[in-house]
Amino acid sequence: MKQPFIGSEALAVGDIRRHELRTHYRAIMPDVYLEKRVQPSLRQRTVAAWLWSRREAVIAGVAASAMHRAKWIDDDVPVELIWRNARAPERVVTRHQLLTANEFGRVDGLPVTTPERTAFDLGRRGVLNRAVAQLDALAAATDFKVNDVFELAGAHRHTRGLRQLETALDLVDGGAQSPKETWLRLLLINAGFPKPRTQIPVLSADGFPRYFLDMGWEDIRLAVEYDGEQHWTDPRQYATDVERQEYVAKVGWTVIRVVSQHRARDVVRRVQHARDALTLR
Repeated sequence: MKQPFIGSEALAVGDIRRHELRTHYRAIMPDVYLEKRVQPSLRQRTVAAWLWSRREAVIAGVAASAMHRAKWIDDDVPVELIWRNARAPERVVTRHQLLTANEFGRVDGLPVTTPERTAFDLGRRGVLNRAVAQLDALAAATDFKVNDVFELAGAHRHTRGLRQLETALDLVDGGAQSPKETWLRLLLINAGFPKPRTQIPVLSADGFPRYFLDMGWEDIRLAVEYDGEQHWTDPRQYATDVERQEYVAKVGWTVIRVVSQHRARDVVRRVQHARDALTLR
């Protein structure tokens, strides 16, 4: 049994003996067990939390986003359930909320809020920038439509956080390839620059996309890209980047490259300087 299971059920049907349960398994939720040697992943904790609810809850929030294959989700995030039970185990959050029949479905056999309902929940909670990053990841995985989320919100007019949700949905962009790219895009927007387009294709001689730029403005051919550590620590990636950079410059693009060590105000200054220079040409 490499997946979570309800201990009392397994004992009742004879799948396991009480001695084996005590010796080889540990409870990761009340009456929900997993092999002792297994470090539970988010997926396993999500299954365990649902089993703890006696299969009555609906998986929601960040855990639902992960079920929809969104990326950049830490394994230790709390599992959120829509279920009427205030005494949740550690790292499980239960919410007693209105959930209509068309706001959840089955993903890999588990009841999970739809992408639109998941976006509705993520966008109205927590810090705005983090909410947008979570929405970007969900949009990249599911391609949910912003208008559908607004329509869903119309059925929940008295729910808290609707003002933030509206702001977050105006900023969502499924073209973000990491939370750091979301951070960079929001930095530029908050600094007063026009909204950049994401994943801008750079065409080869035959007219097909050869590269994609993280974000930028096509009218002046200015791009801004966030380089993660792999761009500097992986020799093969670095060699590819050099060739890419030369080609992008050759076809007329100016690229501002940003790394984690750069301060926000310096990034804004560099982008402004480049925009000023390009618009004066």
